[in-house]
Amino acid sequence: MFKNLIVYRIGEGWQPDATQLADKLAKEPFLSCAPTQPLAVGWAPPRDIEHAPLVEVIDGHWLLKLKREQRLLPSSVVQERIDELAEQIEAQTGRKPGKKAKKDLKEQATHELLPRAFTKTSATRVWIAPEQRLLFVDAGSASRADEVVTLLIQAADGLSLQLVQTAESPAACMAAWLLDGVTPEGFQIERECELKGSDDEKPVVRYARHPLDIDEVRAHLTSGKMPTRLALSWNERVAFTLTEGFAIKKISFLDLAFEGRPEASGDEAFDADAALATGELGRLIPALIEGLGGEHDFAAAGAPASAPAPAIASLPANVPEDALSESPPW
Repeated sequence: MFKNLIVYRIGEGWQPDATQLADKLAKEPFLSCAPTQPLAVGWAPPRDIEHAPLVEVIDGHWLLKLKREQRLLPSSVVQERIDELAEQIEAQTGRKPGKKAKKDLKEQATHELLPRAFTKTSATRVWIAPEQRLLFVDAGSASRADEVVTLLIQAADGLSLQLVQTAESPAACMAAWLLDGVTPEGFQIERECELKGSDDEKPVVRYARHPLDIDEVRAHLTSGKMPTRLALSWNERVAFTLTEGFAIKKISFLDLAFEGRPEASGDEAFDADAALATGELGRLIPALIEGLGGEHDFAAAGAPASAPAPAIASLPANVPEDALSESPPW
């Protein structure tokens, strides 16, 4: 159900109400692109069933889905049409179109071509754990997560979100785990990692399907390279990749997680998948945060506890892109 997770802390001022949130999201439903519309974004039922709820509540966890449809119009195709129109104007007037005229021609060409363009549809899942006051976006990039978070904050009254930042740097912790082979309880190092140097050339070394408890890896670490990604597993139930910015990628559930799970199909399969994913990951992520020293306490560090940072903001240069939070440790 989830492939990647970017983790946010929910501000204290928000009062969770699934029915109220569903009503708010219903004001911004997903509607397919009109013929000349380049992009359509809106909220859709997580079950992919028409008129189903926009907020699914399963075992106390909320599931949402933001859907987007984009018309694919290659710039080369637009340029070809611009050139055709420009040639027509030159043939009629004897003069080549100027800079302003070409800008108008680009708008004309785009307007003409959009109705014939193919569309690409994608969806981003959102998981809210109200009791833990955590929100997760199933996005592979910060920009896609930003889009979802921005629209959600606009829809939900009083909602503020802040990227979770751990007390200890994930990169430093991953380096220590690789050097001494000791990981937090329940976690195991798997066979994939990426190491990056900090000098001007920023050399990168990647290992895939390769043992990592070798002298070569330790030599890279002692020479100054730091892990940017490390494949891990948790209690033989979930495999994933941890990044230096505390993003969780390439999530997969292992055989042990499925033991004792009854066969399900149709609507029941959605409930079973959701319960499995939120149940397993709902235990893994707190354990991972704890293994990284707990959650950074901004109040203790001198930041005003009542003034959470915006969900989308410019981060300090020395802070990873995926690394802000506001609340005390678990």
